Amino acid sequence: MRLTGQRTVSARDRLDVTSPAPREAWQRLVDRSDETLITQTPGWLDCICATDPYEDASRLYEFDDSGSIVVPLVRRRGWPARLIAQDAWPSEWGIGGPVAAEAPDPKQVRDVFGDLARLRANRVSVRFGPDVDPAWLSEVPSDFTTLPHTTYVLDLDGGFDDVWKRRFKAPVRTAVRKGEKAGVHVEVDRTGRLVPAFYALYQHSIARWAQQQNEPLALALWRRQRIDPLHKFQTVAETFAESCAVWLATYQGQPAAAMMVLRHGPHAKYWRAGMVKELAQPSRAPTLLHKLAIEDACASGCRFYHMGDSVPGSSVSVFKERLGARGYPSFGYRREVLPLTSIDRLWRSAAKRLIGFKDE
Repeated sequence: MRLTGQRTVSARDRLDVTSPAPREAWQRLVDRSDETLITQTPGWLDCICATDPYEDASRLYEFDDSGSIVVPLVRRRGWPARLIAQDAWPSEWGIGGPVAAEAPDPKQVRDVFGDLARLRANRVSVRFGPDVDPAWLSEVPSDFTTLPHTTYVLDLDGGFDDVWKRRFKAPVRTAVRKGEKAGVHVEVDRTGRLVPAFYALYQHSIARWAQQQNEPLALALWRRQRIDPLHKFQTVAETFAESCAVWLATYQGQPAAAMMVLRHGPHAKYWRAGMVKELAQPSRAPTLLHKLAIEDACASGCRFYHMGDSVPGSSVSVFKERLGARGYPSFGYRREVLPLTSIDRLWRSAAKRLIGFKDE
């Protein structure tokens, strides 16, 4: 069902809001913006709703003759409005910030945030990427809490030769050469055929993370199965087809490492990865896969290779920096009536202390 609301201040300042946002209008904005990521497209919302119990709550804002903006949102199905969250996006689904063909003016930003603040939901959250127009960050209302992140992005300007020579650190180039000499076999698939092989390696990584964090294996597998079921990756691969690549490295006849890379416009996104450590480390398979995926992104005309959020100084961030990625500040904003998120965090912290969980 489509709900349409209209607020008229004057003929000049009229604002029309349509929810869910019409797909044609949303896609037009996506097609006109080089800043839009694959996680801000209508197809990404379809994947969320097909995988988890959410429904489309996206909003189209039309500012008379001065442009339009879409804010991607989903809400949980079957819950009372006052208890649900409307998020862009739910945890583990990445960046879902507003989509616009042109930079918004301050009044448009205030109108959008004002409308979001009035939604009948306990929580409303929006996540911006590191290249967000400053206008969005300068007009956030005080009732929205700021959630800072560090997002790692590799600049592909100059092409792969420049990335190899100037951005890859020496240990990365050495690891790539060792992987090539070790006889690692690499296969890339854009049909979804390799998703089950990727997922099996992803589960190997879950088991390793559980051991590192002192988390019971059964709990770790159950928790990640809820967050990242096989169906999720199959849905993304089916939805985005050629724009979703699964890279698989085989060493000594056995699957050693795999990762999924998504592409939209000038942006390539490294999304998830898995490996068998005993095979991946001696073969340098993970580093070799990144090298090949980055080379492929350059050949496809991409200008950026997104590597997701990490804590600065962590081993994951150090790995990304060796590949030439830089950490950029990015922000999410959340308005919440009842502090359910804080209560949930307290419960999780208590459970972690009980089992001796070690955050990595």
